[in-house]
Amino acid sequence: MSEKIVVDNVYKIFGSHPEKILDLIDKGHTNEQILEETGHAVGVAGVSFTVEEGEILVVMGLSGSGKSTLVRCINRLIEPTAGKVIVDGVDVTQLTMDELLHFRQKHFGMVFQNFALFPHRTVLQNVAYGLEIQRVDPNTMRDKAMQALTQVGLKGWESNYPSQLSGGMQQRVGLARALALDADIMLMDEAFSALDPLIRRDMQDELLDLQERVQKTIVFISHDLDEAIKLGDRIVLMKDGRTVQVGTAEEILTNPANDYVARFVEEVDMTKIMTAESVMVKPSAIAYFKSDGPHAALRKMQKAGISSIFVRRDGKLIGMVTADDVAKIIKTDAKTLESILITGMQTVTRDTPAIELFPILAGINYPLAVVDDDGRLVGVIIKGSLLAGLAEGMQTGGAS
Repeated sequence: MSEKIVVDNVYKIFGSHPEKILDLIDKGHTNEQILEETGHAVGVAGVSFTVEEGEILVVMGLSGSGKSTLVRCINRLIEPTAGKVIVDGVDVTQLTMDELLHFRQKHFGMVFQNFALFPHRTVLQNVAYGLEIQRVDPNTMRDKAMQALTQVGLKGWESNYPSQLSGGMQQRVGLARALALDADIMLMDEAFSALDPLIRRDMQDELLDLQERVQKTIVFISHDLDEAIKLGDRIVLMKDGRTVQVGTAEEILTNPANDYVARFVEEVDMTKIMTAESVMVKPSAIAYFKSDGPHAALRKMQKAGISSIFVRRDGKLIGMVTADDVAKIIKTDAKTLESILITGMQTVTRDTPAIELFPILAGINYPLAVVDDDGRLVGVIIKGSLLAGLAEGMQTGGAS
């Protein structure tokens, strides 16, 4: 992947002489001190991070952390006091207003918390609004708007008005409006916060499903850690306008940067965050279909102290054999493992959530194989390694 957005040392100070406050921040003055001494409010203070193309980056923090101010600095709905925002190699902070308007139309779609729909316009007219501003041909405008409505599951509702829709459906209209512009970057500011919990979870699922199809670059603002964990490829955690930690959910949960982050994440259920890769162990022995016969396979199992062994052929996992079965065919002078090879056993991928591993392990009497996209064995999970991995994750993550 390549860098789509680079946020480089961005500041936003609210007040009559914001540029004079930068030195105070650099000297370590707190936001409260600056407000009391100068009357200026620090919105964002020296934030830097990158967003990869096709990534969902969640910027999260509590109220007042600066996350919503930051996302508006990216498309200059709020003018940064200092720093750079580079999108596809273009420094957005250096564009003239005419250039900025054109750049926004091409690159940015935005979805707000309050839906921001026009009550007197139909669903189709709301979705087409951005295209209308761009003076797109009416037929093309309708086609693009209908395509966007279809993407969010609202085909057939185009003639309705916002008041006739549920909250979740209204938010889908807002999402469709952004999609209709065909912008490659989606800025979503607390997009699901106004929805009821069940609808909110449905919208999160729908966004993930949609992202698999459209592969936009998404900066998603949230105050909800569970939402950030569910949606984010990576998370930027903010406090008092500053970046506290940047990383994947697992990195933040298992290796918090400081006590604030540890306290922030301590109530999280680690089984929902940790993955098979976190708790798998290296196979203690492997049998090779082409070269290992029954005697070699049995010797490997005896030496490793295991009662079954996975079998590979041409680098890929093709099955497993048990010590009991191997012992039986040795008596028949069999030369290969083919007659006792157990195929079709349960496997998981590296990113399978740990919480899903418990019922799988409960239903099998052999170690659980972890494979990559090419079917290669990359690790195994046994109940002991799963429990040990989770215990270690909880300790390093600061959970009580």
